[in-house]
Amino acid sequence: MRYFYYVHTGHRIGLDRFHRAVAIVNGLQKEIDITLLCSDFRIAAKAKEYGIKRSVGIDLVRNIPQIAQNGDKIIFDSAEINPVLLEDMTQFFSSFIRVSDDPSDTKHPKESLISPYLSGEGICNAFVVDERYFEAKPKTIPLALFFGDDDYEKDLETHQGLFAPFSMELLMGFYYFLGYEEKLKESFSAIYESESYDKVIQESETLVSASVQAVLENLAGGGKPVFLQRPDYSEDFLPLMESLSIPIVRNYSSEQLSHGIKQAALNDYRRIDKSNNKVIEFIRKTFDLEKLKPF
Repeated sequence: MRYFYYVHTGHRIGLDRFHRAVAIVNGLQKEIDITLLCSDFRIAAKAKEYGIKRSVGIDLVRNIPQIAQNGDKIIFDSAEINPVLLEDMTQFFSSFIRVSDDPSDTKHPKESLISPYLSGEGICNAFVVDERYFEAKPKTIPLALFFGDDDYEKDLETHQGLFAPFSMELLMGFYYFLGYEEKLKESFSAIYESESYDKVIQESETLVSASVQAVLENLAGGGKPVFLQRPDYSEDFLPLMESLSIPIVRNYSSEQLSHGIKQAALNDYRRIDKSNNKVIEFIRKTFDLEKLKPF
């Protein structure tokens, strides 16, 4: 029997799910030999740089059974699920844990869930932020923008005038087009390549971002994030942002952005707890790892 973690990433959906997969897999691989399955070959090739021991790129979610075997165990982190696929997966794997972002989701009788919204039997109510982001770093960047790891339609270029008056520093995304920064440099006081992700997330006093994971990571380290709700992104995380008192900017509104940045300086944020151990323990019990010998 083998263990897998499937994560959906790509040039149209970014890397939010990958960042939490890193946190979970790094916690589990101390105990079990687990393989990260990535829907994008590019991030699968770079996974070792994040501490992942074993990663494999696959074209389609339906290709998972070509790598796994009946009776294996998997954590499934993707919105690609549908009733037929869910039924097939819960039949194929002896343990099936799904990571859900949907406030209106329901639990299949044969699956377990990790969700920031749901609770009950077989559900771990939590969101995952890698523990390294809880380390408070000096805030050397007053105001930064991380639009997200993906911008296939070049929406940032279209709306860069919205951000220009604020003298923001910009963190480029992992999937941005080559040379894209040349079209953006006049609107930002500094531009960082995607390799500076941790630096910008941890050292920004105020981070404006459409990446839910980046917002949570900045908040964990004592930052004052502002959530940018991109029209092309799901609104599933709005209730979570509201519960954490994080200012929200919608529809590329200049007025809302200005208000959100001012509000961030005065806001009484709800600080988040470290929940990784809670998630790892939930997975251990679901996978029945207590019976295993030390890996």
